[in-house]
Amino acid sequence: MKIIDGHCDAITKLFASPELDFFQEEKELDVSYPRLQRAGVKIQAFAMYMSESIKNPTFDHLLQMVDIFYRKIAVAPHIRLIRNRNDVLQVEASNEIGALLTLEGLDALHGNLTHLRVLQYLGVRSIGLTWNYANWAADGVMEPRKGGFTLKGKMLLKELEKMDIITDVSHLSVKGFWELAENYSKPCIASHSNVFKHCAHPRNLSDDQILELIRRNGLIGLTFVPFFVDDRSPVTINQLLKHLDHVCALGGEQHVGFGSDFDGIEQWITGLEHAGLYDNIINALSKTYTESQVERFLYGNWRNFLLSNLPEGM
Repeated sequence: MKIIDGHCDAITKLFASPELDFFQEEKELDVSYPRLQRAGVKIQAFAMYMSESIKNPTFDHLLQMVDIFYRKIAVAPHIRLIRNRNDVLQVEASNEIGALLTLEGLDALHGNLTHLRVLQYLGVRSIGLTWNYANWAADGVMEPRKGGFTLKGKMLLKELEKMDIITDVSHLSVKGFWELAENYSKPCIASHSNVFKHCAHPRNLSDDQILELIRRNGLIGLTFVPFFVDDRSPVTINQLLKHLDHVCALGGEQHVGFGSDFDGIEQWITGLEHAGLYDNIINALSKTYTESQVERFLYGNWRNFLLSNLPEGM
């Protein structure tokens, strides 16, 4: 069964540890080519996230991460960069694995929209507006003041509406989420977020937020971060699937998939310790859902969203 995973932080690990090889079975990498191939992952989103160890992130740091992506991941002929809708279809019809380049947090752009356009030219197709804290555009969900968008951030939203870049609200403050709903008309995603009603972590989405994402034809990528699934440990796949059940009960059966956050976590759900273990999710889903539903959650919903929201060419 084919799989699309909406978020991982493998680039951050490759940035921090240049000796790691994406094409080998590296125990330090949750996401590697052998593991993606073994699991049947057809498209993997690779986020450029600058860890808190980088105190003053610059655009040059981002360019280094783009360079790592092209030299260490998208270098092989059997890896296809996903730039447009046709790339999705080409990957689907081949033995290739698609790589979607994304950005997590706008800090390093420093309000320069030319930098945003350069990233678009370089292949970035989705942008997470914040990480947990405030940047020049908006507050993250853990920022104590719980603010929304700055004036420049609202200008950014208008610019993003003109561009074929998918907007990601994972990590965005609650106030920011609702300001985006008022100021941004396109579909958007929460690439790696879960359900607040099942685990009351600030990073998770309220029912009202989930309903808003469904209403605007967006997509929620349920994440494998254990403490976003349940506040008790160990956490199991069945506990993760309660979040899926809840989104479906709200009418989101065609608006939910997975965004693992592999390589951005130091704790794992039992049976989901790396990308090669997606079979365990398939087996658990198959006990409750039909084959067509399982295909939709693992692949079809993300596929449909990408085909509707990526550019036709470019």
